Amino acid sequence: MENNNILNKLEGLQSRYEEVSTLITDPSVIADQQRYVKLTREYKDLEDIMKLRAKYVACLNGIAEAKDIIMNESDPDMKEMAREELAENEALQPQLEEEIKIALVPKDPEDAKNVQMEIRAGTGGDEACLFAGDIFKMYKAFCESKGWSLSVTDVSEGAVGGFKEIDFAVSGDNVYGVLKYESGVHRVQRVPVTESNGRMQTSAATVAVLPEADPFEVNINEGEIKWDTFRSSGAGGQNVNKVESGVRARYMWKNPNTGEVEEILIECTETRDQPKNKERALARLRTYIYDKEHQKYVDDIASRRKSLVSSGDRSAKIRTYNFPQGRVTDHRIGFTTHDLTGFLGGNIQAMIDALTVAENTERMKEAEL
Repeated sequence: MENNNILNKLEGLQSRYEEVSTLITDPSVIADQQRYVKLTREYKDLEDIMKLRAKYVACLNGIAEAKDIIMNESDPDMKEMAREELAENEALQPQLEEEIKIALVPKDPEDAKNVQMEIRAGTGGDEACLFAGDIFKMYKAFCESKGWSLSVTDVSEGAVGGFKEIDFAVSGDNVYGVLKYESGVHRVQRVPVTESNGRMQTSAATVAVLPEADPFEVNINEGEIKWDTFRSSGAGGQNVNKVESGVRARYMWKNPNTGEVEEILIECTETRDQPKNKERALARLRTYIYDKEHQKYVDDIASRRKSLVSSGDRSAKIRTYNFPQGRVTDHRIGFTTHDLTGFLGGNIQAMIDALTVAENTERMKEAEL
């Protein structure tokens, strides 16, 4: 791409950056929380781009000045210094251009959000439950390595271990932007511990990654929520079983996309504190409705993209964990790692990086960068 095209795109954003800088200090904008949050996110993105612009302009100016000195200066020492500066800036220029291209790709507004995740055992019976447990441990270790907070909101344990279903929340920096690639069907090929004849079996678990909705993004009449309390079961200590700390929310919701009315049932037994469980159940209810209301938006993105890198299609088989060969393969981009043990131990960043690069390449093509 020609340099002036990049500069033209950057110059076009300069005025918007100045406009947003003014807007986020306006009391009327600050009073409108929904607008204020969107503008502050846009400001941060534009600020990062403006910093890259300053580096890029300095680099181009350095190249022009060095060339001028080489052409017109008679002092050999000055010429030598100019040649060194020219070589340095000419090497830096393509790096900055690539960074700018990625920064100019329209960002998914959901990326900065926290997430609600669901792992469900699929085909494979007890082995699928065990695999769902392995997948959960993998994400838990990965979240710990990122310094993110993970809290289990609901769980249904398998008969021989693992989980029939486990729901959990993850909060931290840019969580959805990283974990969104994990939505889909994960397959495992191995000899189950439950298999007495030593035959290999293919089982599956489904992972859903939902961006957590902010309170102002979903319209819920909290007065219409029917709350029940019950005694929890499972992990959490004896106190969990003695008091009615578990909460169940029932809410009748009309889907604006289809007009259909459905009863949404959300349970939370995460803590011994009923008000905290109620608060977290409400957060899950918001996220569920937000996900449903935005499905049309997600489907539209999927239909416009050729790949399934982050289409949100939860029925797509995205990854296979092959124990006999000690490998993990992501079918969307053909990425394979032979460190299956490390991968299940939470070392999944290289896979996510490869998926991020694939999606950025695709989005750059869409944006004609």
